[in-house]
Amino acid sequence: MTRRHTMWGLALLMVVALFAAACAADPADEAAEPDPADEAEPDDAEDEQAEDEEAEDVADVESRTLRLATIRTTADPTTQGADHFAELVEERTGGAVTVDVFPDSQLGDFTDIFAGMQIGEVDMFYEGISIYPTVDGAEAFLVTSVPFIWDSYDQMLEVMASDYYQDLYEEAADATGVRVIATRGDKEPRALSANRPIETAEDMQGLSIRIAEAPLPQAFASVLGAQAEVIPFSDLYLALQQGVVDAQENGAISMVTQSFYEVQDYFMPTDYIRDIDTFYISDEIWQDLEPELQEVMEEAAIEAGDLVTERTAEQLDEAMEALEAEIDIIEPDIESFRDALDGAFEDFDGDLWPEGTLDETRRLAEEAG
Repeated sequence: MTRRHTMWGLALLMVVALFAAACAADPADEAAEPDPADEAEPDDAEDEQAEDEEAEDVADVESRTLRLATIRTTADPTTQGADHFAELVEERTGGAVTVDVFPDSQLGDFTDIFAGMQIGEVDMFYEGISIYPTVDGAEAFLVTSVPFIWDSYDQMLEVMASDYYQDLYEEAADATGVRVIATRGDKEPRALSANRPIETAEDMQGLSIRIAEAPLPQAFASVLGAQAEVIPFSDLYLALQQGVVDAQENGAISMVTQSFYEVQDYFMPTDYIRDIDTFYISDEIWQDLEPELQEVMEEAAIEAGDLVTERTAEQLDEAMEALEAEIDIIEPDIESFRDALDGAFEDFDGDLWPEGTLDETRRLAEEAG
């Protein structure tokens, strides 16, 4: 065989070997580089499953728009809670239900709003439980404003969620046409400021104090020997500045926002009256809502109220820090106040609220701790 034939033979063998190696490698290459379409199928399935789950979370309800009023400014935690409630309801109904929030008394003061709810002009309201008794048929809830009946917001919250109070809500809804959806959201507790330190209940003797024109705060001042004065809130700064009164009983946040620290020397965080934000709705509207929507609104009210509690705590901390830099903070002897007021509000039982309501509320508060 010639050299040329030998070279051609070797070349042909090399080509065949390379071809065979390439054919043998094909299955491995295919396994290492799968079809992109095959890869996408699991992701598509997961996306579809997530969309299905999201769709299941959206309540299938009739389209409607609700009007929700507050009497607080847009910067107030209460109005921020109302806004959050509106967002949650719209989100969880897939946009079927819209809640329009009207802050800063745009729909009137609380008496106007409650009246509007009873005749169908206002759908919802978010404000403290303390104003519910201003509606005929909800007098039982005035007991929640008895001085020093609550040790904390959490204690009040637990009592408001009790079976006893659930029954009171139902009775009041039937009697007033205004229903409580949820009591949730801490509010600034009432305290004391004065131009002299108030360390014990005895220090209240002879104190000229601007106090709310309501029976329980008035009784609080009278029993402790203070001279209660009724002065419009808008005139309070000037009255303190000019010495018309020596003291007032708004809380720390109001002390800062109204600059009362400029005309008072001492602040006493007594927290003697507490309140809790409450979502109210026209009972006629409520009865017309689908059960699914009622559940959505109850859950949204709880979440919105928890946001209010967080924002209120932040504002109280900031207010106390500001006050500490301006005036003296006195930690009063709360037990001396409780002792001095012992039995002072029993006479209102059966008069301002149904008989037995105060005793049962105190029993529940003691259980709640």
